[in-house]
Amino acid sequence: MVKLNNVKKNYKDFQLDCSMEIKKGQITGLVGRNGAGKSTTFKAMMGLIKPDEGSIEIFGKSPDMLSVSDKQKIGVVMSDSGFRNAHTINDLVPALKGFYSDFSGSDFKEMCRRFELPLNKKLSEFSTGMNRKLHILAAISHNAQLLILDEPTSGLDAIVRDEILGILRGYMENGERSIVISSHISSDLERLCDDLYMIEKGKIILHEDVDVILDNYGLLKLTSEQFERIDKKYIIRSKKESFGYECLTDKMQFYRENYPEVTIERGNIDEVMINLAKA
Repeated sequence: MVKLNNVKKNYKDFQLDCSMEIKKGQITGLVGRNGAGKSTTFKAMMGLIKPDEGSIEIFGKSPDMLSVSDKQKIGVVMSDSGFRNAHTINDLVPALKGFYSDFSGSDFKEMCRRFELPLNKKLSEFSTGMNRKLHILAAISHNAQLLILDEPTSGLDAIVRDEILGILRGYMENGERSIVISSHISSDLERLCDDLYMIEKGKIILHEDVDVILDNYGLLKLTSEQFERIDKKYIIRSKKESFGYECLTDKMQFYRENYPEVTIERGNIDEVMINLAKA
């Protein structure tokens, strides 16, 4: 669906150097600290910035070769997006219908009612959660095949976030669509994504299936004596702590079987990212 091959973009104090792939039928997460390169990567995907080196393919074409029909297959929700010229959802419908050939006004309104978005209320009076749901519903209402979502659940309470995750799962049911999503809320990505890329200082430092991260990655809590004698071939990173050492591994089961006396904590996206970012 989307491929970035050795894409490089140079700025005064930052360089993007990124390769990644978003496959059909999958939800791919992109995580990293603020300023790591997530938004720059999304802008490159959408053709908003032109790379200095490398290539980008969407639907098998470079962004500048996408037809109007191709572009209508992409739904985008950026963190700063908004409907500035529409007063209500009813006002928004004709604009979306004019822009997207596959837009269904009746289906869109029905989805808005389902998720308790009033059709005649001023958009300026919508809460953050209501606005975020509206943007996602608009993005999926024109039969888009690819969604690019930048922090769609940021700042929302757990109930609204769960509603949005439900919308995205429903969108993926036909097996022919793809989502690439960034979020600082790792629990959302753990529940939603198939695979995950971690980006740090413009470079991809990890690509892994989410199930593999949750099942195989872990943190070893070692005394100094344990650290000296343990087999370190599956240690990705070690960090000196007051109690001894904390070590990140992607072979948690190996250490459970061979070192039953060692304290091992199951890994998660946050722990893996924190440890790799500091490596």
